[in-house]
Amino acid sequence: MVKKSKDAGASLSTKAENADAKAGDLANLKKKIIVRFAAAPIAMALLLFLPAGTFDYWQAWVFCAVLFIPMTLLIAYFLKTDPELLARRIKMKEKESTQKNLMMLSIPVFLIAIMLPGLDRRFGWSSVPFEIVIAADIVIFLGYLLFFLVLRENHYAARTVEVEKGQKVISTGPYSVVRHPMYVSMFMIWLLTPLALGSYWAVIPFLIILPVIVLRILNEEQVLRRDLPGYNEYCEKTRYRLVPFVW
Repeated sequence: MVKKSKDAGASLSTKAENADAKAGDLANLKKKIIVRFAAAPIAMALLLFLPAGTFDYWQAWVFCAVLFIPMTLLIAYFLKTDPELLARRIKMKEKESTQKNLMMLSIPVFLIAIMLPGLDRRFGWSSVPFEIVIAADIVIFLGYLLFFLVLRENHYAARTVEVEKGQKVISTGPYSVVRHPMYVSMFMIWLLTPLALGSYWAVIPFLIILPVIVLRILNEEQVLRRDLPGYNEYCEKTRYRLVPFVW
């Protein structure tokens, strides 16, 4: 009886230690996520207002509000319901060589694209009407709403292209309409960003990103077809990648 009591006590102690370790890991994960996402508004402000040379740039203020207020709510929601998903979203290192090359190509283009509206504001190269700016902000907000729906539907929606152990094909919600609804949401945000920031010229570098994203999607599908059981059957059922009846 004494031995059994000791064994039971040791088992309970081990379980308690494991629970404490998991709680500690979760707390560290949440802290890392909060720090990483808190840096995003600061980085965006630098990229927008430094090239503009002024804080008198109302389009940038509205754009940041449309972008970061929903983002804050999204992070709060997933910190409570699915912090592991957010951990996947802050992971940047790609395993696939094609994806690494595409990332190296897209980052400088994106930085140029996001800084160009500020320069446009400083030097007055173009002027986008108020109504178009607001309409662009509305579409961006809708794109972010779709982004949230995709994340809520797909626990494995990582930023990088890889297949995890135990990952399953998601064919419900937005994934029942197109195979890559997250990219649809990103296109809604990216393509309207120049207009939301009051610049016609910035549309050009954002358009350059489009073929890069198309190449990323094609390579991602190769990886999923190769490594994710059931993905080939899903592609036969859901025929279109981004736009129904088009592609």
